Amino acid sequence: MSQLVSDFLLQRLGEWGIRRIYGYPGDGINGIIGALGRIQDRMEFIQTRHEEMAAFMACAHAKFTSEVGVCLATSGPGAIHLLNGLYDAKLDHQPVVAIVGQQSRAALGGHYQQEVDLISLFKDVAHEYVHMCASPIQARHLIDRAVRIAKAERTVTCLIFPNDVQELEAVEKPPRAHGTVHSGVGYTIPQVIPRQEDLQRAAEVLNKGSKVAILVGAGALGATDEVIQVAELLGAGVAKALLGKAALPDELPFVTGSIGLLGTKPSWELMDGCDTFFMIGSAFPYSEFLPEEGQARGVQIDLDGRMLSLRYPMEVNLVGDSAETLRALIPLLKQKTNRAWREKIEREVAQWWQVLESRAMHDADPINPQRVFWELSSRLPENCIISSDSGSAANWYARDIKIRRGMMGSLSGGLATMGPGVPYAIAAKFAFPDRVVIATVGDGAMQMNGNSELVTAAKYWQQWQDPRLIVLVLNNRDLNQVTWEQRVMAGDPKFEGSQSLPDFPYARYAELLGFKGIRVDQPEDIGPAWEEALAADRPVVLEAYTDGNVPPLPPHIKLEQAKAYVSALLHQDPEAINIIKQSIKEIKESWFPSDQEKRG
Repeated sequence: MSQLVSDFLLQRLGEWGIRRIYGYPGDGINGIIGALGRIQDRMEFIQTRHEEMAAFMACAHAKFTSEVGVCLATSGPGAIHLLNGLYDAKLDHQPVVAIVGQQSRAALGGHYQQEVDLISLFKDVAHEYVHMCASPIQARHLIDRAVRIAKAERTVTCLIFPNDVQELEAVEKPPRAHGTVHSGVGYTIPQVIPRQEDLQRAAEVLNKGSKVAILVGAGALGATDEVIQVAELLGAGVAKALLGKAALPDELPFVTGSIGLLGTKPSWELMDGCDTFFMIGSAFPYSEFLPEEGQARGVQIDLDGRMLSLRYPMEVNLVGDSAETLRALIPLLKQKTNRAWREKIEREVAQWWQVLESRAMHDADPINPQRVFWELSSRLPENCIISSDSGSAANWYARDIKIRRGMMGSLSGGLATMGPGVPYAIAAKFAFPDRVVIATVGDGAMQMNGNSELVTAAKYWQQWQDPRLIVLVLNNRDLNQVTWEQRVMAGDPKFEGSQSLPDFPYARYAELLGFKGIRVDQPEDIGPAWEEALAADRPVVLEAYTDGNVPPLPPHIKLEQAKAYVSALLHQDPEAINIIKQSIKEIKESWFPSDQEKRG
């Protein structure tokens, strides 16, 4: 029996090793949905609650597995819904293929219902490759090129299938004729290493430095051992961009943790005091947290040459895979015998962890959000996977969670969009059904889409080998990150009309779905709550009733930030008194960390 184009599409994706598609049905893809029903033993279709969530899950699949993620949406409105999740993938350089439906070819150009110019719509987010299949004879090379380009360029590609084309007889092998294209399956990631003379120049710069600072990002996730060896040779400290949080274990004494607004004081001191800057696989955007231009000699490694010397004017730019390049560079590096710089870094890191613990234990009304993360950190199961949403949850994920070797973690980096925390976690469970997955999410993101995607988890969780999917919700009744940005950046008081959120019963809602719901509003109950969640036999929503007035202090407070902050308080911020109390506690720990030692 002859195949239809929709059947051939799925068969060909399977030949590329794709076994799972995230999506939502609609009449614009009826042919593809029908084909999915005929191939259930070979291709898994995960029904999300919204197409945006399907794109987030495809992005997360790519992040956690290094495979191509695939999402599926109908024509018009369904296709439009994909965009935010696809931009998340594009900005974080993840290989994702979007497959979308379209109205029948005969209707195109006729202002038909749900007719959208999809090629133009996707031309930015999928600019490396977006095409419409107008004839069955095109299908093979369109599928091959979409997957291959997504893998080769680590980017988003898009295929558009009109609904009438989906139901036509497939052409599995185009005729050998002028004007036809004959493509094949397969792509092997190349070994990319810089030239030897460029490696030598990089080594000369790094060997001459006496105060070396390393910054790693997502590009270093597969180079853990190599980065550690380089840091040991150079006596360097290592800071981590958020997408590179899992690149090095936080238990290493020279790892300064996150960098930037959500970063640590040791990372700030590392960049502020270095004379040599080595950037590995990172596109960290905020130059004010990097060395001042001219302060340090620079070396950078990135697989994408377009990202070199973009954040700091580097002296040596190396195009290459991080692990392969570092392995080639290591024999050229000299062991530094003067360890004064490294010892200074390690003292600051040790002191900083004391500061964070002390801050986490401060009283708040009713719970300090930092303590929720601090109590989780020591209880994290081996090889667990953590997702974080954007917002204040990312602050405490960045600072208070100690990642250990074998763990994975991610969030929306380049786009920093709200909403991916729960769908990322669900995708992680499908990719690794035997591992514990924890999502850390603010109440704003939960109300935006997280609550809906819990319904997706409810539909599928009994398929997972280990049922533990834990969603931490920070219930502070506030769009907290934006509230603090308004205070510190604009000098405006909290505007209740835009910032206040309704108090939703997250734990009780979880119980309605058949999950375990745990609500915590007393600090002494936080540790036991985590232990209960980690011992559960089903997914868990842990609702922490937290204080939104605990300030996410930046690692270095600038004069203009301090002025804006004071201005917000003087302009009758509704939480001014509580903010002042909490800020004094936080700042005091930064100035007088020895108090923590006395308590310990």
